[in-house]
Amino acid sequence: MKKSDFYFDLPDELIAQTPLEDRTSSKLMVLDRGSDDIEHRSFKDVLEYLNEGDCLVINNTRVLPARIYGYKETGAKVEFLLLKRVSDNRWETLVKPGRKAKMDAEFIFGNGLMRGKVVGMADEGARVIEFEYEGIFEEVLEQIGQMPLPPYITETLEDQDRYQTVYSDTDKRGSAAAPTAGLHFTEDLMEQIRAKGVKICTVMLHVGLGTFRPVKEDEILDHKMHSEYYEVTEETANIINETKANGGKIIAVGTTSTRTLESVTDENGLVQPSKGWTEIFIYPGYEFKVIDGLITNFHLPESTLIMLVSALSTQDRVLNAYKVAVEEKYRFFSFGDAMLIK
Repeated sequence: MKKSDFYFDLPDELIAQTPLEDRTSSKLMVLDRGSDDIEHRSFKDVLEYLNEGDCLVINNTRVLPARIYGYKETGAKVEFLLLKRVSDNRWETLVKPGRKAKMDAEFIFGNGLMRGKVVGMADEGARVIEFEYEGIFEEVLEQIGQMPLPPYITETLEDQDRYQTVYSDTDKRGSAAAPTAGLHFTEDLMEQIRAKGVKICTVMLHVGLGTFRPVKEDEILDHKMHSEYYEVTEETANIINETKANGGKIIAVGTTSTRTLESVTDENGLVQPSKGWTEIFIYPGYEFKVIDGLITNFHLPESTLIMLVSALSTQDRVLNAYKVAVEEKYRFFSFGDAMLIK
């Protein structure tokens, strides 16, 4: 299976640069995974496709203001993007320009609120930085960091909370990118979903940039996913397992929730509570063990995300749906419109 099998033409003007004022007012394309049927709705209509006894699974991770700028004693400015916590004070980071971050190089952040030193090298040119600071790391980061918007977003984000889901948990800070399918939900919509008798349960996966990094190999089986940390509680596992046993459907919000659930489900289709790291790569031919439906955004061509979505339906159906989305001028990527695969 080739990377080029998942290519589609996308005009630049369809890449959403800013979020809509009302989170629920985005478009919603509804794709029947077993047929070519497509409906065009508003996201608030998602309520019509969730039934009493179903379970909606959300990722409650919170995005760190993970882009920080450090200065060498020479005055040179260097950009750091925090990717993954290696230990209490050490982080794997992307550095730009990398030539200014050689082994043992030292940096000052936030006028001295934090210092950092290069103590190791990681995959694909990333650096391991050891930080020194007073207090709690996340609180220092809130003072000096910026939201790590994807490179295809060139507009300034005025309200930083618009790159957080309304249900993100401040105790679950750790993502380098938002689980963007969840950006469409408001607290009011969540209450309407609960009132309909739909259970809502949480998983946590800290989204790393590996999710969004391009597939470089022509043969997709040669691609290796970066590991991402997840947690699934016993309460969540019990709710999902009971829902399945009672004939309800499991609808995952986003590819991150999907990958988490499929990582912790055994061969009997039972979700097991656990925490750890996952490198699961889902592409066409994968047999889903637990999810029945998916709410997701429109993804980049040739990405691991469009491969996952294609696995839930078929490659041809999904690429046809994307062709229709382009024709109907849907908005793409992080701040774009949504798709429900049912």
